[in-house]
Amino acid sequence: MTAAPPTVTLGPDSDLSEVFELAQQLRVDSVRASTAAGSGHPTSSLSAADLMAVLMTRHLRYDWAAPDDPAGDHLIFSKGHASPLLYAMFKAAGAIDDDELMTTYRRFGHRLQGHPTPVLPWVDLATGSLGQGIAYGVGIALAGRDLERQPYRVWVLCGDSEMAEGSVWEALDKAGHHRLANFVALIDVNRLGQSGPTELEWDTDAYARRVEAFGCRALVVDGHDLAQVDRALTVAADGTGPAVVVARTVKGRGVSEVADKNGWHGKPLPKDMAERAVAELGGVRNLAVRGPRPPAGRPTHADAGAATAAPVELPRYEVGDEVATRVAFGAALAALGARPEVVALDAEVGNSTHTEDFQKAHPERFFQTYIAEQQMIADAVGMAVRGFRPYATTFAAFLTRAHDFIRMAAVSQITMSLCGTHSGVEIGADGPSQMGVEDLAMMRAVLGSTVLYPSDATSAAALTAAMADLDGISYLRTTRGAYPVLYASGETFPVGGSKTLRQGDGDRVTLVGAGVTLHECLAAADELAADGVRARVVDLYSVKPVDTDTLVRAARETGALVVAEDHHPEGGIGEAVLSALAPGGHQPAFVHLAVTRLPGSGTTKELLDEAGISRTHIARAARALLDR
Repeated sequence: MTAAPPTVTLGPDSDLSEVFELAQQLRVDSVRASTAAGSGHPTSSLSAADLMAVLMTRHLRYDWAAPDDPAGDHLIFSKGHASPLLYAMFKAAGAIDDDELMTTYRRFGHRLQGHPTPVLPWVDLATGSLGQGIAYGVGIALAGRDLERQPYRVWVLCGDSEMAEGSVWEALDKAGHHRLANFVALIDVNRLGQSGPTELEWDTDAYARRVEAFGCRALVVDGHDLAQVDRALTVAADGTGPAVVVARTVKGRGVSEVADKNGWHGKPLPKDMAERAVAELGGVRNLAVRGPRPPAGRPTHADAGAATAAPVELPRYEVGDEVATRVAFGAALAALGARPEVVALDAEVGNSTHTEDFQKAHPERFFQTYIAEQQMIADAVGMAVRGFRPYATTFAAFLTRAHDFIRMAAVSQITMSLCGTHSGVEIGADGPSQMGVEDLAMMRAVLGSTVLYPSDATSAAALTAAMADLDGISYLRTTRGAYPVLYASGETFPVGGSKTLRQGDGDRVTLVGAGVTLHECLAAADELAADGVRARVVDLYSVKPVDTDTLVRAARETGALVVAEDHHPEGGIGEAVLSALAPGGHQPAFVHLAVTRLPGSGTTKELLDEAGISRTHIARAARALLDR
């Protein structure tokens, strides 16, 4: 199974008989690579080889030597497990060679990973968590049409199994709503999933009806009839609206021993079977592909926007005024719109999150995804891929349903900013369905994330602006209610820092809070002071990274810490504090107050007290520590 010398270079004018030979080559190389690796998904690759051979030869306008060309098309493998096929395409395009394909695929320390990631310059983002690729494609298509105004098209290959995911239909709904004529999805309907037949098997008409119900065109084809596929891709790219090619295929196509047979998903062919398969497919080839070139594009948005960027003037607040941090976030975000790379996304709660401030100031860079939080994050990821700085916002509780998209964004090494409002029991009468009490744990666990929790309007505005210059995924947690401004305008809030609001030589206990509980800690300190107990108060506005030096000093100097947070005890501020203290062996007397019971409706005061995180409980916990 060694590679043959090059013979023919295929291009847009190649005969379909030559394109068929390319499809066979893609199949052969998918088998060879997965067998050599001892793992992989060859049968899932075999079914889509004809679709990809036609696409890359005749329709994908892409310069493989210049993947950063702003006008070049985008190809997303939502069925990322078909990576043998994608990497076989890379080989045919001359992007990688046969040796890399055969000796590094799925091996430790190499870039041809089991599912594609952006470590490869021809891959926009990581896929493999099924149901996400179409959603990302919509985000990139929106960026191309509405932000960059580039002529590129977005092509997404997805499997039929993932069509059971709700996020797919969120995405197609938005593609239809926005009339994204630069977006094409190809469904590889090969009937078999991982453990048996798919929900609809080969009922392509059912797929078509569903696609059309969401406002997209459905083009049903035999996925192994190259002429049909070619015509469908031509129609799909005609610029009249979003299109979905529903292609009936056979899993394991071309290899009789596995074709349309259950039990072969995710299994490489044994060496002897692979040799028979390669022979059945016509042997090893080494065809090269030079498909259509990208059209002429526009100057990039970064070049065009650099000259038009205006200074950012953040809102200013007077100490003592009562302002909600969500309000300050909205005002700061609108101010950040002076930077042309900043875009805002909302999930139909902009009048509560105050993203409507950005919408009013910069409507051309505001995107409404309605109540579709998964798609909101996917749109943000797609825009980040194209070099924009997205801010995506909804209630903290509702970001949890998009967690897998956030997780995969980290795998893709995406830079974006998220804001969760209405956090904790503090929101009051709406009740537990609206209370984000898990979000800090969720966001702290994201690889490379930054987690910020301001306690007043000045810090909220400053930290909103700081996120625009952070790498990776940053998260700002804001509260619903209005609280006194603690800091003068112009105060700085370094990421990884904290503020010590009360401090003295005779401090006997440290009270640590953020958001609403910081205000409760300040009130508790006043109660303790009335009893002659001096308490240090720390505003831990940076939850990740956390200010270890300040916490260690407080533990050493006061010997007792009370942490109060409007969040479940698992994964929140208390555990961040303990993790900071543990490496140095600092073990102060410690109490962690958090939301441990299911809350109901009530006033903010009632709910903070019921949860045991009010000023009364904080002061009581401090006294108990000192009485030990």
